[in-house]
Parts: sequence; structure tokens; C-alpha cells
Amino acid sequence: MKGNSIIRKIYREEDIKKISNDILMLGNNCKFDALQFLNLRLITTTIIFLGLLYSNDFGYVLAPIIAVIYYYFIQYVLIKNPIKKRIKDLDHQALYFFEILTLTLESGRNLENALEVAVFNVDSELSNEFKKALFEVKFGKSLMEALENMKKRIPSETINNILLNITQTNVFGNSILDTMNSQIEFLRDKQILEIKKEINEIPNKVSILSVIFVVPLILILVLGPFIINLLG
Repeated sequence: MKGNSIIRKIYREEDIKKISNDILMLGNNCKFDALQFLNLRLITTTIIFLGLLYSNDFGYVLAPIIAVIYYYFIQYVLIKNPIKKRIKDLDHQALYFFEILTLTLESGRNLENALEVAVFNVDSELSNEFKKALFEVKFGKSLMEALENMKKRIPSETINNILLNITQTNVFGNSILDTMNSQIEFLRDKQILEIKKEINEIPNKVSILSVIFVVPLILILVLGPFIINLLG
């Protein structure tokens, strides 16, 4: 396509690849690819720049500033922020999924069979990613290759470390159960720390809400009669 060739002339291949990798981490819900995003960003930024330049008396000042802000803001809205949300969702799902996987491994199944049981019994985005990995295994890839590919689709460093430990355990012949039990302990500790962090942030949030809502109300109650008398 002509638009895609223009994009490839404007952006370096490394930049296009980086955007592609970020979009891959958005999962199956993403409806665009790297070139579509870059086309959208380029066209809309150009429209905003020209629109402000010719429609505003101070367009020569506002146009470049707002265009640059929009240029980075659209990437944050469509890619960076959804990735952050997906990391949080995947990390939240990880403990339950890996607990089910570990229980299945304890029943004597190998890793591939245990994953099949786990994905059948757990309905989550993380489970769907493992389903995709198992689908690749059925079409000829080894389980370790499929897990390596899965790491490219997972933005969570925590989950990728678990996948790395699983593959290394398989390569060096260590106990997969010992590895999974230690990873589950890590996930539990991490979850507890996150809960404690949220609890510690509550007083700050309450203070901010008090400043925004309570203090103005008190000022109105205190100064209200004085203002009414003054106006009267």
C-alpha cells in the first residue's frame, strides 16, 4: 500500500518494530497493527497542525505545540495506558492460574498436560495466552518455543520471569514442582505488598478528597452569613 510505503520512509524500521512489539502486548483485543497506528497518528497530527495553523491567529505558536503534545498523547492513550492496564490484569490473574497449574502438576501430569487441564478450567486472559501457546504446539512447535513466543505477547515482567523459570527448569532438568511452588510464594508475597501499598495510600486519597470537597464546604458555611450580610 502507498500509505505504508510512506510510513516506512518516515520511520526507521527499528521504530516500526518497537511499535509492533508494543501492539503485540495488547493481546487479541487490539484492532490495529503498527502501520495502521502510525498512519492514523501521522494523518491526525497533520490535520490538527494545519487546522490550528490556519484557523487561529496564534496558530503559528499553538499548532506545533499542540501537534507535538497530541503526537505523544495518542500513543499513550492507544498503546501505553492499555498495556499498563493489561499488566495489572494479568498479574491479578497469575496467582490463581499458577495455583491450578501446580495442583495439576502434583497429580503426576507432565507440564504440557497440566497446562491443558489448567486452561480448560480457568477462564482468563492469561489462560487464553496459554491456549494460544498450546495451539502452536499442536502445529509443530515445541512447548518451550511456544512459551518463548508467548513471552513476546506478555507485557508483565512478573509472568515473563515465571515463564523463564519454567523453560530453564525444563532445560536443566530441575523439579518443576519446586519451581512452581517458589513462584506461587513470590506471587502471594507480591500481592500482599500491593494490598499494603493500597492501604497506605488511603489516608493520602482521603486528604485530597477532604481538601477538594470538605474544606470548600466548611468555608461556605463559615463565610456564607458574612457574605450574605455584605451583599445585603
